[in-house]
Amino acid sequence: MSEPLQPGAVIGILGGGQLGRMLSMAAARLGLRCHVFEPGANPPAAQVADRLTTAGYDDHAALRDFAASVDVITYEFENIPTDALDLLEKLRPIRPGREALRVSQDRLTEKTFLRDLGLATAPYADVTDAASLQRAIDAIGRPAILKTRRFGYDGKGQVRLDPDSDPAAALADMAGAPAVLEGFVRFDREISVIAARGLTGEVACFDPGENVHKDGILHTTTVPAQLRPGLRSDAILLAARILGALDYVGVMGVELFVTDAGLVVNEIAPRVHNSGHWTQNGCVVDQFEQHIRAVAGWPLGNGARHADVVMENLIGDDMDRVADLARDPDVALHLYGKTETRPGRKMGHANRVIHR
Repeated sequence: MSEPLQPGAVIGILGGGQLGRMLSMAAARLGLRCHVFEPGANPPAAQVADRLTTAGYDDHAALRDFAASVDVITYEFENIPTDALDLLEKLRPIRPGREALRVSQDRLTEKTFLRDLGLATAPYADVTDAASLQRAIDAIGRPAILKTRRFGYDGKGQVRLDPDSDPAAALADMAGAPAVLEGFVRFDREISVIAARGLTGEVACFDPGENVHKDGILHTTTVPAQLRPGLRSDAILLAARILGALDYVGVMGVELFVTDAGLVVNEIAPRVHNSGHWTQNGCVVDQFEQHIRAVAGWPLGNGARHADVVMENLIGDDMDRVADLARDPDVALHLYGKTETRPGRKMGHANRVIHR
Protein backbone atom coordinates (compact mmCIF):
# COMPACT_ATOMS: atom_id res chain seq x y z
CA MET A 1 0.00 0.00 0.00
CA SER A 2 1.52 3.34 -1.03
CA GLU A 3 1.83 6.19 1.44
CA PRO A 4 -0.70 9.04 1.32
CA LEU A 5 0.43 12.03 -0.72
CA GLN A 6 1.72 14.93 1.33
CA PRO A 7 0.81 18.61 0.80
CA GLY A 8 2.73 19.91 -2.18
CA ALA A 9 2.50 16.62 -4.08
CA VAL A 10 1.24 16.75 -7.67
CA ILE A 11 -1.77 14.98 -9.12
CA GLY A 12 -1.79 14.59 -12.88
CA ILE A 13 -5.19 14.95 -14.56
CA LEU A 14 -5.84 13.69 -18.08
CA GLY A 15 -8.38 16.10 -19.55
CA GLY A 16 -8.87 19.79 -18.95
CA GLY A 17 -12.64 20.31 -19.03
CA GLN A 18 -14.92 21.45 -16.24
CA LEU A 19 -14.48 18.25 -14.26
CA GLY A 20 -10.70 18.70 -14.35
CA ARG A 21 -11.22 22.30 -13.29
CA MET A 22 -13.27 21.36 -10.24
CA LEU A 23 -10.88 18.53 -9.34
CA SER A 24 -8.01 21.03 -9.44
CA MET A 25 -9.87 23.42 -7.15
CA ALA A 26 -10.60 20.62 -4.68
CA ALA A 27 -6.96 19.50 -4.69
CA ALA A 28 -5.77 23.05 -4.04
CA ARG A 29 -7.94 23.24 -0.91
CA LEU A 30 -6.05 20.20 0.39
CA GLY A 31 -2.64 21.68 -0.37
CA LEU A 32 -2.09 19.47 -3.41
CA ARG A 33 -1.15 20.71 -6.87
CA CYS A 34 -2.53 19.57 -10.22
CA HIS A 35 -0.84 19.23 -13.60
CA VAL A 36 -3.39 18.97 -16.41
CA PHE A 37 -2.68 17.23 -19.72
CA GLU A 38 -5.06 18.42 -22.44
CA PRO A 39 -4.78 18.45 -26.26
CA GLY A 40 -7.08 21.48 -26.69
CA ALA A 41 -6.00 25.08 -26.22
CA ASN A 42 -7.19 27.16 -23.24
CA PRO A 43 -9.19 24.48 -21.39
CA PRO A 44 -11.30 25.45 -18.35
CA ALA A 45 -8.98 23.59 -15.96
CA ALA A 46 -5.98 25.66 -17.04
CA GLN A 47 -7.45 28.71 -15.29
CA VAL A 48 -7.08 27.07 -11.86
CA ALA A 49 -4.52 24.23 -12.19
CA ASP A 50 -0.89 24.64 -11.13
CA ARG A 51 0.41 23.54 -14.52
CA LEU A 52 -0.85 22.71 -18.02
CA THR A 53 0.64 20.60 -20.78
CA THR A 54 -0.97 21.17 -24.18
CA ALA A 55 -0.20 18.14 -26.32
CA GLY A 56 -1.89 15.25 -28.06
CA TYR A 57 -2.30 11.82 -26.53
CA ASP A 58 -0.04 10.51 -29.32
CA ASP A 59 2.84 12.76 -28.19
CA HIS A 60 4.87 10.21 -26.23
CA ALA A 61 7.61 12.65 -25.25
CA ALA A 62 5.03 15.01 -23.73
CA LEU A 63 3.36 12.11 -21.92
CA ARG A 64 6.68 11.02 -20.42
CA ASP A 65 7.47 14.56 -19.26
CA PHE A 66 3.99 14.82 -17.77
CA ALA A 67 4.36 11.55 -15.87
CA ALA A 68 7.78 12.57 -14.56
CA SER A 69 6.28 15.73 -13.05
CA VAL A 70 3.43 14.08 -11.08
CA ASP A 71 3.02 11.58 -8.24
CA VAL A 72 -0.21 9.92 -9.37
CA ILE A 73 -2.44 10.18 -12.45
CA THR A 74 -6.22 10.40 -12.68
CA TYR A 75 -8.62 11.42 -15.43
CA GLU A 76 -11.80 13.39 -16.03
CA PHE A 77 -13.17 11.43 -18.99
CA GLU A 78 -13.17 7.82 -20.13
CA ASN A 79 -12.09 7.88 -23.76
CA ILE A 80 -8.34 8.14 -23.34
CA PRO A 81 -6.40 6.31 -26.07
CA THR A 82 -5.07 2.93 -24.94
CA ASP A 83 -1.55 3.62 -26.23
CA ALA A 84 -1.27 6.67 -23.98
CA LEU A 85 -2.43 4.69 -20.95
CA ASP A 86 0.00 1.85 -21.76
CA LEU A 87 2.87 4.34 -21.62
CA LEU A 88 1.72 6.22 -18.53
CA GLU A 89 0.95 3.25 -16.30
CA LYS A 90 4.56 2.07 -16.57
CA LEU A 91 5.66 5.38 -15.08
CA ARG A 92 3.08 6.35 -12.46
CA PRO A 93 0.03 4.85 -10.71
CA ILE A 94 -3.23 5.50 -12.57
CA ARG A 95 -6.30 5.79 -10.32
CA PRO A 96 -8.97 4.60 -10.99
CA GLY A 97 -7.23 1.63 -12.61
CA ARG A 98 -7.25 0.43 -16.18
CA GLU A 99 -9.93 -2.22 -15.65
CA ALA A 100 -12.55 0.43 -14.91
CA LEU A 101 -11.64 2.22 -18.13
CA ARG A 102 -11.68 -0.99 -20.16
CA VAL A 103 -15.16 -1.84 -18.94
CA SER A 104 -16.70 1.62 -19.26
CA GLN A 105 -15.20 2.56 -22.64
CA ASP A 106 -17.31 -0.04 -24.45
CA ARG A 107 -21.08 -0.27 -23.91
CA LEU A 108 -21.19 -3.96 -24.76
CA THR A 109 -18.34 -4.80 -22.39
CA GLU A 110 -19.95 -2.69 -19.67
CA LYS A 111 -23.35 -4.36 -19.96
CA THR A 112 -21.77 -7.82 -19.97
CA PHE A 113 -19.70 -6.96 -16.87
CA LEU A 114 -22.81 -5.78 -15.04
CA ARG A 115 -24.82 -8.86 -16.03
CA ASP A 116 -21.98 -11.11 -14.87
CA LEU A 117 -22.22 -9.40 -11.46
CA GLY A 118 -25.87 -10.44 -11.34
CA LEU A 119 -27.16 -6.89 -11.88
CA ALA A 120 -30.10 -6.02 -14.10
CA THR A 121 -29.55 -4.01 -17.30
CA ALA A 122 -31.64 -3.14 -20.33
CA PRO A 123 -31.85 -6.01 -22.85
CA TYR A 124 -29.00 -5.63 -25.32
CA ALA A 125 -27.34 -7.24 -28.33
CA ASP A 126 -24.13 -6.76 -30.27
CA VAL A 127 -24.59 -5.19 -33.72
CA THR A 128 -21.91 -5.53 -36.39
CA ASP A 129 -23.90 -5.47 -39.62
CA ALA A 130 -27.42 -5.40 -41.08
CA ALA A 131 -28.04 -9.08 -40.35
CA SER A 132 -27.04 -8.83 -36.68
CA LEU A 133 -29.15 -5.69 -36.33
CA GLN A 134 -32.20 -7.50 -37.64
CA ARG A 135 -31.57 -10.41 -35.27
CA ALA A 136 -31.26 -7.95 -32.40
CA ILE A 137 -34.53 -6.24 -33.36
CA ASP A 138 -36.28 -9.62 -33.57
CA ALA A 139 -35.03 -10.55 -30.10
CA ILE A 140 -35.43 -7.20 -28.31
CA GLY A 141 -38.26 -5.54 -30.22
CA ARG A 142 -38.92 -1.87 -30.81
CA PRO A 143 -38.74 0.87 -29.72
CA ALA A 144 -35.06 0.44 -28.99
CA ILE A 145 -31.91 2.54 -29.22
CA LEU A 146 -28.96 1.78 -31.46
CA LYS A 147 -25.76 3.15 -29.88
CA THR A 148 -22.13 3.17 -30.84
CA ARG A 149 -20.21 0.93 -28.46
CA ARG A 150 -17.63 3.65 -27.84
CA PHE A 151 -17.35 7.45 -27.64
CA GLY A 152 -20.99 8.36 -27.03
CA TYR A 153 -22.07 10.96 -24.45
CA ASP A 154 -24.85 13.50 -23.86
CA GLY A 155 -27.11 11.80 -26.38
CA LYS A 156 -24.47 11.62 -29.13
CA GLY A 157 -23.74 8.41 -31.04
CA GLN A 158 -27.24 6.97 -30.76
CA VAL A 159 -30.39 6.61 -32.83
CA ARG A 160 -33.88 5.65 -31.70
CA LEU A 161 -35.50 2.81 -33.59
CA ASP A 162 -39.28 3.00 -33.56
CA PRO A 163 -41.55 0.40 -35.21
CA ASP A 164 -41.65 2.48 -38.39
CA SER A 165 -37.95 3.41 -38.42
CA ASP A 166 -35.63 2.23 -41.19
CA PRO A 167 -32.97 -0.06 -39.65
CA ALA A 168 -30.64 0.51 -42.60
CA ALA A 169 -30.69 4.27 -42.05
CA ALA A 170 -30.02 3.83 -38.34
CA LEU A 171 -27.09 1.53 -39.08
CA ALA A 172 -25.73 4.06 -41.58
CA ASP A 173 -25.76 6.69 -38.82
CA MET A 174 -23.25 4.55 -36.92
CA ALA A 175 -20.79 5.23 -39.76
CA GLY A 176 -19.34 1.74 -39.59
CA ALA A 177 -18.63 1.87 -35.85
CA PRO A 178 -19.39 -1.23 -33.76
CA ALA A 179 -22.77 -0.79 -32.11
CA VAL A 180 -25.13 -2.24 -29.55
CA LEU A 181 -28.93 -2.33 -29.60
CA GLU A 182 -30.53 -1.57 -26.24
CA GLY A 183 -34.16 -2.24 -25.48
CA PHE A 184 -36.31 0.36 -23.74
CA VAL A 185 -36.76 0.10 -20.00
CA ARG A 186 -40.07 1.24 -18.54
CA PHE A 187 -39.03 3.18 -15.48
CA ASP A 188 -40.54 5.52 -12.90
CA ARG A 189 -37.46 7.73 -12.63
CA GLU A 190 -33.73 7.78 -13.18
CA ILE A 191 -31.41 8.13 -10.21
CA SER A 192 -27.68 8.11 -9.77
CA VAL A 193 -25.37 7.20 -6.93
CA ILE A 194 -22.02 8.92 -6.57
CA ALA A 195 -19.81 6.39 -4.83
CA ALA A 196 -16.18 6.44 -3.72
CA ARG A 197 -13.66 3.76 -2.77
CA GLY A 198 -10.29 4.41 -1.18
CA LEU A 199 -6.93 2.69 -1.47
CA THR A 200 -7.64 0.58 1.63
CA GLY A 201 -11.00 -0.57 0.28
CA GLU A 202 -13.24 1.70 2.35
CA VAL A 203 -16.40 2.84 0.57
CA ALA A 204 -18.45 6.02 1.00
CA CYS A 205 -21.57 6.82 -1.02
CA PHE A 206 -23.52 10.03 -1.40
CA ASP A 207 -27.33 10.05 -1.29
CA PRO A 208 -28.99 9.01 -4.57
CA GLY A 209 -30.06 11.97 -6.72
CA GLU A 210 -33.03 12.03 -9.09
CA ASN A 211 -32.17 13.03 -12.67
CA VAL A 212 -34.17 14.72 -15.41
CA HIS A 213 -32.77 14.94 -18.95
CA LYS A 214 -33.62 17.26 -21.84
CA ASP A 215 -32.45 16.51 -25.38
CA GLY A 216 -30.19 13.76 -24.08
CA ILE A 217 -28.34 16.06 -21.65
CA LEU A 218 -28.76 16.09 -17.89
CA HIS A 219 -30.98 19.03 -16.94
CA THR A 220 -31.48 18.72 -13.18
CA THR A 221 -30.50 16.47 -10.30
CA THR A 222 -32.66 16.68 -7.18
CA VAL A 223 -31.61 15.37 -3.78
CA PRO A 224 -33.12 13.53 -2.04
CA ALA A 225 -34.55 11.33 -4.77
CA GLN A 226 -38.11 10.14 -4.29
CA LEU A 227 -37.61 6.43 -3.63
CA ARG A 228 -39.65 3.61 -2.18
CA PRO A 229 -38.47 2.33 1.21
CA GLY A 230 -35.41 0.14 0.86
CA LEU A 231 -34.41 1.30 -2.62
CA ARG A 232 -32.00 3.92 -1.27
CA SER A 233 -30.03 1.22 0.53
CA ASP A 234 -30.31 -1.11 -2.47
CA ALA A 235 -28.86 1.58 -4.76
CA ILE A 236 -25.94 2.28 -2.45
CA LEU A 237 -25.15 -1.40 -1.94
CA LEU A 238 -25.32 -1.98 -5.71
CA ALA A 239 -22.83 0.84 -6.35
CA ALA A 240 -20.50 -0.49 -3.66
CA ARG A 241 -20.64 -3.94 -5.28
CA ILE A 242 -19.48 -2.50 -8.61
CA LEU A 243 -16.62 -0.62 -6.94
CA GLY A 244 -15.44 -3.74 -5.19
CA ALA A 245 -15.59 -5.89 -8.32
CA LEU A 246 -13.34 -3.40 -10.14
CA ASP A 247 -10.94 -2.92 -7.18
CA TYR A 248 -11.76 0.71 -7.81
CA VAL A 249 -9.99 3.77 -6.36
CA GLY A 250 -11.77 7.13 -6.76
CA VAL A 251 -15.28 8.39 -7.39
CA MET A 252 -17.71 6.70 -9.77
CA GLY A 253 -21.14 7.72 -11.05
CA VAL A 254 -23.69 4.88 -11.30
CA GLU A 255 -26.87 5.69 -13.22
CA LEU A 256 -29.92 3.57 -12.38
CA PHE A 257 -33.50 3.21 -13.57
CA VAL A 258 -36.15 2.72 -10.88
CA THR A 259 -38.67 0.15 -12.15
CA ASP A 260 -41.52 -1.86 -10.67
CA ALA A 261 -39.17 -4.85 -10.55
CA GLY A 262 -36.35 -2.97 -8.84
CA LEU A 263 -33.19 -1.19 -9.97
CA VAL A 264 -31.78 -1.48 -13.48
CA VAL A 265 -28.25 -0.22 -14.17
CA ASN A 266 -28.14 2.21 -17.08
CA GLU A 267 -24.41 2.94 -17.13
CA ILE A 268 -21.35 3.57 -15.02
CA ALA A 269 -18.86 6.44 -15.31
CA PRO A 270 -15.40 5.94 -13.76
CA ARG A 271 -14.94 9.56 -12.71
CA VAL A 272 -16.65 12.41 -10.95
CA HIS A 273 -20.07 12.88 -12.50
CA ASN A 274 -22.38 15.68 -13.58
CA SER A 275 -25.18 14.32 -11.38
CA GLY A 276 -22.90 14.67 -8.34
CA HIS A 277 -22.40 18.43 -8.62
CA TRP A 278 -25.06 18.96 -5.95
CA THR A 279 -22.57 17.69 -3.37
CA GLN A 280 -20.66 20.97 -3.62
CA ASN A 281 -23.39 22.71 -1.62
CA GLY A 282 -25.10 19.76 0.05
CA CYS A 283 -22.15 18.07 1.79
CA VAL A 284 -19.10 19.06 3.78
CA VAL A 285 -16.91 16.92 1.51
CA ASP A 286 -18.06 17.04 -2.11
CA GLN A 287 -17.46 14.50 -4.88
CA PHE A 288 -14.38 16.34 -6.17
CA GLU A 289 -12.61 16.39 -2.82
CA GLN A 290 -13.66 12.78 -2.26
CA HIS A 291 -12.02 11.76 -5.54
CA ILE A 292 -8.82 13.65 -4.72
CA ARG A 293 -8.74 12.07 -1.27
CA ALA A 294 -9.09 8.61 -2.77
CA VAL A 295 -6.45 8.90 -5.50
CA ALA A 296 -4.06 10.63 -3.06
CA GLY A 297 -4.40 7.76 -0.60
CA TRP A 298 -6.10 9.89 2.05
CA PRO A 299 -9.01 8.72 4.22
CA LEU A 300 -12.37 9.28 2.56
CA GLY A 301 -14.44 12.15 3.90
CA ASN A 302 -17.93 12.11 5.32
CA GLY A 303 -20.35 12.40 2.41
CA ALA A 304 -23.45 12.87 4.56
CA ARG A 305 -25.93 15.36 3.12
CA HIS A 306 -26.70 18.43 5.26
CA ALA A 307 -29.13 20.12 2.84
CA ASP A 308 -31.60 19.32 0.09
CA VAL A 309 -30.36 20.56 -3.28
CA VAL A 310 -31.56 20.96 -6.85
CA MET A 311 -28.67 21.10 -9.30
CA GLU A 312 -29.42 22.63 -12.71
CA ASN A 313 -27.02 22.53 -15.63
CA LEU A 314 -26.55 25.87 -17.38
CA ILE A 315 -26.41 25.01 -21.06
CA GLY A 316 -25.95 27.40 -23.96
CA ASP A 317 -28.28 30.39 -23.65
CA ASP A 318 -28.96 29.58 -19.99
CA MET A 319 -26.02 31.90 -19.39
CA ASP A 320 -28.44 34.77 -20.04
CA ARG A 321 -29.96 33.93 -16.64
CA VAL A 322 -26.74 34.22 -14.67
CA ALA A 323 -27.39 37.72 -13.37
CA ASP A 324 -30.80 36.70 -12.01
CA LEU A 325 -29.42 33.52 -10.51
CA ALA A 326 -26.62 35.49 -8.85
CA ARG A 327 -29.23 37.58 -7.05
CA ASP A 328 -31.00 34.53 -5.62
CA PRO A 329 -29.83 34.03 -2.01
CA ASP A 330 -30.42 30.27 -2.18
CA VAL A 331 -28.39 29.65 -5.35
CA ALA A 332 -24.67 28.87 -5.57
CA LEU A 333 -23.24 29.44 -9.05
CA HIS A 334 -20.45 27.29 -10.48
CA LEU A 335 -19.30 28.65 -13.85
CA TYR A 336 -16.68 26.90 -15.93
CA GLY A 337 -14.82 29.84 -17.44
CA LYS A 338 -15.84 29.00 -21.01
CA THR A 339 -15.99 32.08 -23.22
CA GLU A 340 -17.91 30.68 -26.20
CA THR A 341 -21.59 29.91 -25.69
CA ARG A 342 -23.24 27.50 -28.09
CA PRO A 343 -26.30 25.23 -28.04
CA GLY A 344 -25.80 22.07 -26.01
CA ARG A 345 -22.58 23.28 -24.40
CA LYS A 346 -22.37 23.01 -20.61
CA MET A 347 -21.31 26.43 -19.36
CA GLY A 348 -21.82 25.92 -15.63
CA HIS A 349 -24.35 24.77 -13.08
CA ALA A 350 -26.45 26.25 -10.31
CA ASN A 351 -27.07 24.55 -6.98
CA ARG A 352 -30.27 25.68 -5.31
CA VAL A 353 -30.30 24.85 -1.60
CA ILE A 354 -33.74 23.92 -0.29
CA HIS A 355 -34.15 24.84 3.36
CA ARG A 356 -35.66 22.08 5.47
